Amino acid sequence: MVKAYAQEYTYKHPWERVTSASWKKFADPENKRTLSHILEVDTLNHKLDPSSGKLYTTRAITVNAPGPWFIRRIIRQDVCHCVESTVVDAKARSMQLSTHNISLEKFIEVEEKIRYDPHPDNPKGWTICRQETSIRIKPLSALASMAEKVEHKCAEKFVQNSAKGREVMERICKYLEAESRGISA
Repeated sequence: MVKAYAQEYTYKHPWERVTSASWKKFADPENKRTLSHILEVDTLNHKLDPSSGKLYTTRAITVNAPGPWFIRRIIRQDVCHCVESTVVDAKARSMQLSTHNISLEKFIEVEEKIRYDPHPDNPKGWTICRQETSIRIKPLSALASMAEKVEHKCAEKFVQNSAKGREVMERICKYLEAESRGISA
């Protein structure tokens, strides 16, 4: 059984500001309280392809292990390590992030994809964020109802954390907007 969900959110900010906020989301100490499930973020690699102009980045993200507390007790791990791959195409004004767990994979598979593009109704002023997440609990497959409940709890937590992430992104976008007005004034 796989629990999957998709969300769309419109930032009333231009694509350049929203993607800048995405890079700053984990760096600001004020956001650490809101995003308390994120323990550590390290950039492993970044490369600018001179022919395409695309930026490729890979980051390691350590989070509190997903799922209810009793699952963390059973698997004897409180943290989960993930890899985030990002492709930014400034010419096409597109940013795509793909994140998946590399630890706890015997127990759970989580994959998240996020894409930021100019909003079709206001491409210069708004940004549309499309997020897709899938969660699969593995060892409980034989106990389908139990697995389904755990997947549902994990999905609920991911939805809550997504809302926190949007809150942080909005705060950073407003800060960047105010900063740009101060510079241009």
